[in-house]
Amino acid sequence: MLHFDHSLARDLDGFFVPWQAARPPAPRMIAWNAPLAEALGLGEADPEQLARWFSGAEDLPGSQPLALAYAGHQFGHFNPQLGDGRALLLGEVLMPGGARLDLQFKGSGPTPFSRQADGKCALGPALREYLISEAMAALGVPTTRSLAVVATGEGLWREQPHPGAVLTRIAASHLRVGTFEWAAAHKGREAVEQLTDYALKRHFSDRQEAHNRPLALLDAVCEAQAALVAQWMNLGFVHGVMNTDNVTISGETIDYGPCAFLDAYADDKVFSSIDRGGRYAFGQQPLVCRWNLYRLASALIEAIVAVDEADNEVARQMLEAFPERFEAHWLMGLRAKLGLRSSEPEDMSLGRGLFTALDGQQADFTRLFRALSASLGGDYGVVAAELTEREALWPWWNAWRNRVERDGGDPASRAAAMDAVNPLYIPRNHLTDAALSAAEQGDMAPFERLLDLASHPFTPREGMEAYERGAPDGSPAHVTYCGT
Repeated sequence: MLHFDHSLARDLDGFFVPWQAARPPAPRMIAWNAPLAEALGLGEADPEQLARWFSGAEDLPGSQPLALAYAGHQFGHFNPQLGDGRALLLGEVLMPGGARLDLQFKGSGPTPFSRQADGKCALGPALREYLISEAMAALGVPTTRSLAVVATGEGLWREQPHPGAVLTRIAASHLRVGTFEWAAAHKGREAVEQLTDYALKRHFSDRQEAHNRPLALLDAVCEAQAALVAQWMNLGFVHGVMNTDNVTISGETIDYGPCAFLDAYADDKVFSSIDRGGRYAFGQQPLVCRWNLYRLASALIEAIVAVDEADNEVARQMLEAFPERFEAHWLMGLRAKLGLRSSEPEDMSLGRGLFTALDGQQADFTRLFRALSASLGGDYGVVAAELTEREALWPWWNAWRNRVERDGGDPASRAAAMDAVNPLYIPRNHLTDAALSAAEQGDMAPFERLLDLASHPFTPREGMEAYERGAPDGSPAHVTYCGT
């Protein structure tokens, strides 16, 4: 059995509502993450029993389900009352090594925060989160993880009928920027201080003794988010809905609704059906991250200045310096992708120059970096094959090759190092859509194949070349949806 604890319920009374999942009529296990279950300390159990526990049909022993309260800025507009409208926190699982992780249902029925919605989740969006969150974990990106997807045996209407499902996910916690916004809006400074102490203890225990704890928390979250979004940018990942209720204090990626990976590189690329203005486009993500951190600072500022009025200016400077913090993480990751082991002052210009040269070239973001490693022996042709205009990257490629020569080392070991950080397999959009469509029709084989490849993204597989390529020419533009 899982070893539950409930520190949030003990320490943050008033931040949640006790609640129960809806009882599904015919739960059936669709996807079960056995390695993750083992890591959580969950022993073997009958699949039918697991389906009942991880759908809400029967209470999971030791759990105490809660619907969490939070607010959020959604597309720039503040909503003071959001909360878990279709999710339930079951409790915190104490791992065999001592770590503490939230266990949460998603799609388990209406709660007091559902706002007239049904609180349910369709099978396709549940499997999308399972697939992409596990791919992100394999890519080394901080992320929530997926433990199970259970079909509920009921149908849902989302413009057309879909089978219903419950996703079970784990997270370092489900504390969000929006949690602090809710506390500031509804409860005031003492509640913000209470939440700050809990967040520091949970995620940044080395900062608990800081003179100004709310300021220390702001700094820690700025660092965690800068590192996270830099990884997104270096993988061509588009989150799609960076509202403040989707920004974790821990620095994990959360809520895989209208997310996607770039095929052809474009700084202004948007996949979400609801992002008509491009607020959350690929290239906007660092800017929006900083904007969201300003919202966290606004929620914390009364508590910050209560300790020291002068720290208002310290907080302002911290936020003003965020671009430099982000760029340091981005450049560190990009150096690895480009096979650079040393650092030179011109590396930032080299990195930016790559994406300037790629503008309009329809180069596949993921394939391009594999082509660069393949070109280390001097064959520009493998890079040119990825471009609309074959010579578009020639000047940049020569500058990169000169930089590589100054870096030293042999081409073979450099290529191996690049291929160890530049994935070969990602959940490509057309393959993901096809796999989810097949799954809703009862065929799980395409999903399982794609999940297996995305869970081992750096290792070539014989006969899997189709999974390395982008969508076929003439394919319709990829559009994603929130799944609500």
